[in-house]
Amino acid sequence: MNYPAEQQYAPVPAPAPSFIGQGTAVEQSRAVAEVQAAVIVARQFPRNEAQAIAKMRTGFAQHSLAVRSFFRFSRGGSTVSGETIQFAKELARCWTNIHYGVHELRRDDAAGESEMQAWAWDLETNERASTTFIVPHTRWAKGSGTRLEDPRDVYENNSNNGARRLREMIFSVLPDWFREQAKTIATNTLEKGQGDKPLAQRTADCIAHFEGLGVTLEQLEENRNRASEKWTNLDLGQLSIISESIRRGEVTVDEEFPQQRVTVGEIRQQASAAPRPPENTPAPGGSEWPDAAKPGSGARA
Repeated sequence: MNYPAEQQYAPVPAPAPSFIGQGTAVEQSRAVAEVQAAVIVARQFPRNEAQAIAKMRTGFAQHSLAVRSFFRFSRGGSTVSGETIQFAKELARCWTNIHYGVHELRRDDAAGESEMQAWAWDLETNERASTTFIVPHTRWAKGSGTRLEDPRDVYENNSNNGARRLREMIFSVLPDWFREQAKTIATNTLEKGQGDKPLAQRTADCIAHFEGLGVTLEQLEENRNRASEKWTNLDLGQLSIISESIRRGEVTVDEEFPQQRVTVGEIRQQASAAPRPPENTPAPGGSEWPDAAKPGSGARA
């Protein structure tokens, strides 16, 4: 029997599974019931914005939270800074009735990539933000990539990439003014420092902390572009952010505090500025320079 060409080469659809496992069915039902219950509770107990603001102010007045609220790292010769995922999650907790999460939709080990989705949902206003993205199983450093094979490395790589997208999704469903107030309070908390220690004592503690990381006082002063005696609360706050970013692995000590290197031009400049020995200077060993080997004579010894 002859069939038209479009029928002869038409793709055959893959057979659908004839049944759904009991565990899958239970999980689907549980997820639907959980979402329905969350929406009902959000409508029955709407957020109190005054209480949300009070919780936010109390939370970001704590130094331990403020120091984890910001990040910074180097990229392409410039410094990138902003708020961390911990900052976004604390805002969502204070604002209430916010659901968020990151899902791994598909993992392709042969292609070396994972398809993921990050989302945030305001159950009270029904405002939802989501994004789907591909995460290569690759770790990039200094312009070159390394393929990740260890499942743990893949998981950590996916988690780091997912956290950055999740942060933006949470910010999308939160009011901008709420976020800006939190940034201001966290920044002020960092400037004031922890406890009632005077500025000089906190400066000394900061220098001692970075000395434990292998950073010298000269490198710290170069980073702040001023002597340590002139550091302000803002300088100590910025150094706290750098210290926390180093601890999280977002930036290395060498990237934030590069070693001072002497260039060839500086060496030549120092050599030309050095005083020349007089012509009657004795050579090493006690004898004077021979006439033929005197500096500037132009003759060879």
